[in-house]
Amino acid sequence: MQEPNFDEGLDQVVQRDARYHRDAYLFVREALDHTQKNLSRSSRKLVPHHVTGQELLEGIREFGLAQFGPMALSVFEEWGVRRCEDFGEIVFNMVEAKLLHKTDTDSRDDFKGGYDFREAFQRPFLPTRKCAPAAPRPRPAAGSKSN
Repeated sequence: MQEPNFDEGLDQVVQRDARYHRDAYLFVREALDHTQKNLSRSSRKLVPHHVTGQELLEGIREFGLAQFGPMALSVFEEWGVRRCEDFGEIVFNMVEAKLLHKTDTDSRDDFKGGYDFREAFQRPFLPTRKCAPAAPRPRPAAGSKSN
């Protein structure tokens, strides 16, 4: 029996679990590729290696900010993704459909408590307050009236 191709398998996943938009699954797949490339570069290995849940979450954060900028949080919410655990559900839906592979130690729990979405996807775009010292106020000249 032949395994379904990625698009067919993804269509089946979305039919089984409609919590997440199809684009969320495609994004996670692209974020996984991004993460594997970055990890391979940093370790100077040419072959992609297994990515842990925590590594993938960091890759998702980086890739999401690069792809969507200040709209990342809005895009994820539109797709039904509101917390790191949602990314874990997406990953394991794809694992169950044989679209991704896992090791014996991988679990949905790997995605728990990753990061706060507002902190991860909004804060980088908030203005920073620069606390410059206040300029001294000039004193009224002697004999002048102050309002």
